[in-house]
Amino acid sequence: MTHSPFTIHPSLYALLSGLLLFAAWPVLPFTLLIFVAWLPLLFLEEKIKRKRTFFGLTYITMLVWNVATTWWIWNASIPGALAAFLANSFLMCFPWMGYKIIKKKWGQHIGLAALIAFWMCFEFIHLQDWGLSWPWLTLGNAFATHPEWVQWYEYTGTSGGSLWILLVNALLFIYIKKQLQEGTRSWQLLSGTVAALFIPIGLSLLIGNMRVVKKGNEATPNIVVVQPNIDPYVKVSTGTFESQLMTLISTTEKAIDNNTALVVWPETALYMDNGGINEDELAKKNNFLLNPLYGFLQRHSQVSLFTGVESYREVSGPTKYAKEFSGHFFESYNGSALLDSNGASAFYHKSMLVPGVETLPWFLGFIDKWFEKFGGTTAGYAKQKERTVLNEKNGYKIAPSICYESVYGDFMRKYVKNGANLICIITNDGWWKKTPGHKQHMNYARLRAIETRTWVARSANTGISCFIDPYGKVYNARPYNTNAAIKMEIPVLASSRTFYARHGDWLSVLMAAASIIFVLSFLGVRMAARFSKS
Repeated sequence: MTHSPFTIHPSLYALLSGLLLFAAWPVLPFTLLIFVAWLPLLFLEEKIKRKRTFFGLTYITMLVWNVATTWWIWNASIPGALAAFLANSFLMCFPWMGYKIIKKKWGQHIGLAALIAFWMCFEFIHLQDWGLSWPWLTLGNAFATHPEWVQWYEYTGTSGGSLWILLVNALLFIYIKKQLQEGTRSWQLLSGTVAALFIPIGLSLLIGNMRVVKKGNEATPNIVVVQPNIDPYVKVSTGTFESQLMTLISTTEKAIDNNTALVVWPETALYMDNGGINEDELAKKNNFLLNPLYGFLQRHSQVSLFTGVESYREVSGPTKYAKEFSGHFFESYNGSALLDSNGASAFYHKSMLVPGVETLPWFLGFIDKWFEKFGGTTAGYAKQKERTVLNEKNGYKIAPSICYESVYGDFMRKYVKNGANLICIITNDGWWKKTPGHKQHMNYARLRAIETRTWVARSANTGISCFIDPYGKVYNARPYNTNAAIKMEIPVLASSRTFYARHGDWLSVLMAAASIIFVLSFLGVRMAARFSKS
């Protein structure tokens, strides 16, 4: 057995890996720890022979990481938090079990290659809309507070960051293990590990120094982003629509000027506690409760407004999400609308729903009533499949993102591929209260800007609202629990179709294919062995 650099109880190995992953995560300042975070778990695998025991200890690592990093979702939904902690930790164990199985069959190096493939395949699956999708802890997100290290995400997306982290951890593990076994340093292996760590940073700095961000000037139209700071729990529990709408309008008018082309309001800025707003009425300006809004848009006829709206629409018949009332069928949406003085010209309906709060996979339908008891809705909102760009009259082509959709890189890049030249993120992070969650969420948006080289306008109800340039630099950020309107000249540019925007998570696809090859090869060898014995 390999001698470990630790002489501690096995459960402490698992705990240490979980704590290192937590310490390396945004917004803590210890990002470099991500490159050693998997080492205790790798050495733990060397010590533990029984698969069940290793699975249980790996689960400790994953549970510590999930709870310590995302504990704040408890504030939004108790069952949603429990589901995320327990289910995500469980799923994260399977790449490691695959590693243990492949390593036993074909040795350490092939085992580590399989671990990288399996983990990235797991992350790729988590980026798909399958009911328990939760990509918050995608390894490549660890660099959200250091965009200067990952400017090459325009080619790879966050999957490139995941590969970087896994590769450096694997190389360090091989180096330390070799030194412990042989008692001598392998300078060649050490040099390769150092190169794997620092070459991507050097390449990123080179890319950043070679390019210049196109900023606005006096002739450039400006965008106003509003942070109304309305308590989301008050919004839901009391009928205060009129006063909240006036807060939005008055805050906006403090910043708006003759060069303002676009105003951005946050998720569910237009919300009525009697079931939402009829989209047909919003389009035709037929809702008298919205007269102050129509008046505001009439006074500023040059302006377009992109806003969140809790809405509904009558549909012709039964659908997966439609509800029946008096013989009529209606779909409800966590949506958004693009309006001007003529009414609403386009709508977008949130597509990536939050597990446990807004959706559950079919195989967990038996706990539907329990989730609803705690405020979750598992079949309430209808979704939109298409990544349709919203064309604003002043030239901005909007890629809309509601709530945590901006965590999905491949999802957002499809808008840019379809011609978007501005990402508008509207969210209500106030559900999490003043916790690290709203800071992590804002920083993830910096990665979307880099991947697509597109400006981001981010309106968060309670903060952090800001602008982000195509290299991940944040401008005019407004802190949590602050009423504010911010303004910035953003040029109307052609869509920047980066390699990643055009081709998506190609690296993850390759790793998923490699995972299939590993699994099929293992099964093939196992079946051949059985046939030979018979």
